[in-house]
Amino acid sequence: MTQFGQPTHLPAPKYKGVTARSIYIPMRDGVQIAIDVILPKDLSADAKIPAILVMARYWRSFDLRMPAQPGKAPMGPRGTIADFFGTHGYAVVIADARGSGASFGVWQAPFHDQEVADFGEVAEWVTQQPWSNGRIGTTGISYEGALAELLAMAHPAVKAVIPQGMEFDVYTDIALPGGVLNDWFIKEWSHTNDGLDANIVPKVWGFSARLFVKGVRPVDADKNRAQLKQAIAQHRANPDVYKNIKAITYRDDRFGQLDLTLDGVSLFNRRAAIERAGVAIFGWGSWYDGAAADTVIRRFVNFSNPQIGVIGAWAHNSESHGSPYAKPKAPPVPDLKTQWHEVLNFFDQHLSAPPAQKVLHYFNLGEEQWKSTEVWPPIGSTTQRWYLRENHTLALNAPPDRSGADAYAIDFETTTGTQNRWHTEDGVTPVIYADRAAMDKRLLTYTSDMLEHDVQITGHPIITLYVTSTATDGVFFVYLEDIDEAGKVHYVTEGMLRALHRKVSTDLPPYKMFVPYHSFKRTDAAPMVSGEVTELTFGLLPTSVSIKKGHRIRVAIAGHDKDNFARIPSEGTPTITVAHTTEYASCIDLPVIVAN
Repeated sequence: MTQFGQPTHLPAPKYKGVTARSIYIPMRDGVQIAIDVILPKDLSADAKIPAILVMARYWRSFDLRMPAQPGKAPMGPRGTIADFFGTHGYAVVIADARGSGASFGVWQAPFHDQEVADFGEVAEWVTQQPWSNGRIGTTGISYEGALAELLAMAHPAVKAVIPQGMEFDVYTDIALPGGVLNDWFIKEWSHTNDGLDANIVPKVWGFSARLFVKGVRPVDADKNRAQLKQAIAQHRANPDVYKNIKAITYRDDRFGQLDLTLDGVSLFNRRAAIERAGVAIFGWGSWYDGAAADTVIRRFVNFSNPQIGVIGAWAHNSESHGSPYAKPKAPPVPDLKTQWHEVLNFFDQHLSAPPAQKVLHYFNLGEEQWKSTEVWPPIGSTTQRWYLRENHTLALNAPPDRSGADAYAIDFETTTGTQNRWHTEDGVTPVIYADRAAMDKRLLTYTSDMLEHDVQITGHPIITLYVTSTATDGVFFVYLEDIDEAGKVHYVTEGMLRALHRKVSTDLPPYKMFVPYHSFKRTDAAPMVSGEVTELTFGLLPTSVSIKKGHRIRVAIAGHDKDNFARIPSEGTPTITVAHTTEYASCIDLPVIVAN
């Protein structure tokens, strides 16, 4: 099997430059959607070419304070995507979502059926153009990556999709991981979109963007920007996403006043339609980009579509390395040029005749090498149980005593920082997990002896804690860490669970998963009883890491991550006690790969 990301010669562009125009096209209800149409320059009148369709939530292109370069596509958040594909023989169509950018209408909710239907109509418009060969590929990162995949079920002309850095389950992956509000990101995302929808350049894009960009690009015919002003006025009716998600506790709670839950707009809930479409999927994620790696794995094992999965170790925008074993802000592996080649090669192949293939490429941290598998978990996977023991140790043998526990007063100042897997989802923040030795002194930790041989952990670790608490609710954060010979503590992965959602459901889960199934539904709510031993078992986010001989494994437990998640409880300082006895043997199950 060819190793993913090997540097290869990028094909030379077929065309010297592109032409671009910006127009409105009407939807079924008369709402005008703004699109940019980029074509190869000097395309012959009888040429028939495939199209790449991008569904933009963050402006399709910019209204610049200086003229755009001739022969170049309009500048926008998607960088050089239009120039790249246009000069390689593709049409590129980028559309502002309803209620955003220069489009009219009201944006109702994330990934709403109305939004998907709109882009299905844009796809139909594409197929009717004289240059179209009737085949469409879609791509996008984050929100726009999810829309790219959802478009597969909206129009039969879509044959290949490349979704990157997105969520499979909106509730668990981005809104309320472990049932706790992802407060910083949801607030930041909501407020940034509010500004964009009001035609304000967001601060997160940096000083240079605000210096050179006026706002979203109006369509060509809107010389006095009258239509743009009308569209922006309609955006004022868009909902307050932060307010609506902050009001959600349970999976079956509604989003605002809509008869809609977060499940209703999640990718897993559209599985049947995407499978029927039969599109080829090239899904990208990162071990350190929110829960994006989990999305790649769950798509891989749940969807029957021909697909290639890729899990790297980069920031959300794929422009910098995120491995804790690499130099901060180092170039990604593979580099951007090679990533672009992989994307182009996929579209070149799969917009002609999609092969029936299924393979997942994943980057093994520590070893810093790519591996590939046709099944998940990979062949050779087994479970190794490590027990939390006396004297804050971690060991392979179970506790021998009938008594033993460690008390910990929750420190609400602990954090994983502001350059982590949750902050990078703003699209610009790099992933930098610094040495956690100092922070770990404020946590409850359990550390192994030095390893006698390398251990490759690949999959979802599962933690089981037997705890008592002075409160009836709270959040349990668990970090898996690697301590090297010099004592530096490398963050590997994490998991969290709000105690209210501790019940492990016996119902059939909505999709195949590799961790205990917590439904997060109102009927399964189970507050803790103060002073009573409670079992908490839950999965950590997946990883693949080789922990070297001579290193030590650490499990660190916290009750808050102040720069990222909501504080629960909102007041007071609970004390938790973690048991490690023969009856209550707290432990972590690590998915390890045994070499053949």
